[in-house]
Amino acid sequence: MTELRPLDSGFMELEDADRHLSLGIGAVAIIAGSPPSRDELTGVLAGGVKQNVRLGQKVRRAPLDLATPVWENDPNFDLAHHIRWTALPAPGDESALCELVATELEERLDRDHPLWQCVVVEHLAGDRWALIVKAHHSLVDGVSGISVFENLCDPVAAGTEKVAPESRVCAAMEWLNYARQGMRLPVVVPRYLIGMVRSLVPLAVAAVSPTAECSLNGPIGRQRRYVVARAALSDVHAIGTAFGATVNDVVLTAIAAAYRDLLRSRNERPTRDKLRILVPVSMRPTEAKYTLDNRVSAMLPFLPIDVADPVERLEMIHGRMSKHKSRGEARAQSSILALAGRVPFAAVAWGIRLMARFPQRSVGALATNVPGPRRELTIRGRKVLELLPAVPIAMRLRTAIAILSYADHLTFGITGDYDTAPDIAVIADGIGREIQRLREHAELRRLPRPGMAGE
Repeated sequence: MTELRPLDSGFMELEDADRHLSLGIGAVAIIAGSPPSRDELTGVLAGGVKQNVRLGQKVRRAPLDLATPVWENDPNFDLAHHIRWTALPAPGDESALCELVATELEERLDRDHPLWQCVVVEHLAGDRWALIVKAHHSLVDGVSGISVFENLCDPVAAGTEKVAPESRVCAAMEWLNYARQGMRLPVVVPRYLIGMVRSLVPLAVAAVSPTAECSLNGPIGRQRRYVVARAALSDVHAIGTAFGATVNDVVLTAIAAAYRDLLRSRNERPTRDKLRILVPVSMRPTEAKYTLDNRVSAMLPFLPIDVADPVERLEMIHGRMSKHKSRGEARAQSSILALAGRVPFAAVAWGIRLMARFPQRSVGALATNVPGPRRELTIRGRKVLELLPAVPIAMRLRTAIAILSYADHLTFGITGDYDTAPDIAVIADGIGREIQRLREHAELRRLPRPGMAGE
């Protein structure tokens, strides 16, 4: 058995606090040709489970949450619980696929079994099929989630399989461990608090300060919408190089422009204090890529949706993100999670439930950027053409955007609340337009100035 990390168990508590939520995150692989047979696919998934034993484990919770939940082997593990086959109606276009993905985002995973599922989607137009891989957010974050999919793909060469390390904790030692942690609290807590307080002040102020009233924040229902935007990763790299910005800066600039378009289409004024966005930051070391858990922190910048010029918007975002990074906000939040691991779990669980009763009004959206595989993948020899990311919405965020790179593709998966965000296609269109505008500005910057030839 292995204890859940504080953030992992926090996602379960968050889901329990709102009957409208399903905190499964997913990746949708669009694959050439026809799907393998059921026996072939079962063999592929069996190999993935063998490479990471966490996929064969379920969560066991203690009575009254007095002890931290643990992952334990499912004695009745059956792959059939985790595989489902479906097909798109004619014409099997992207609209139908997105509708299916939205439906999958609505459905909660069964906690009586390991918290993941694969859905084979047949009859996708263009002689293609799709594989939706979904896992609960308590099991994976973006980086480790993509590693689950990679483990289902054909290896580059023999011996490339990765096996995640799993600690074995004797159940009889659990309560002794909790007692030791409790005895250390008077020493550990002050030490952590002193080290964190300077970095946490800006983050805490941002988290509790309400923004200007905005239609992006508010109650959400159970049903979802899902749309996709695309860009060439090489274009985004070229833009960043031209303006001295990062890929994430360019991505956030495109997202800012898209939300500006969305609010204007809703007859809302895009002011500078209108949209604070949650930007998860991976804290996962390279050696933990294949370990299934959550290792993320976050920053909470305002997006400059009041700025009309694309280049000025990019420069402003670059400056703001650099400032947030220099203040150590992501490291401070990681320290909070480390501290939470030393606090009795009951206090953490009850604290999250209490927090869920006080709706947050300071954040309007989420954008998470996940680096995906740079090489092209295959499954049983079938080429993976695209990878589409899909993330849930929660905590009054009516939209959320996941960005995933794969080979030279950059894909934006946009999730929206069905009733309060029926227009999320405006976001997808806005992202595409902004990247095109920035690419044109980048090309102009690279052109030789008049009089330079022959100098």
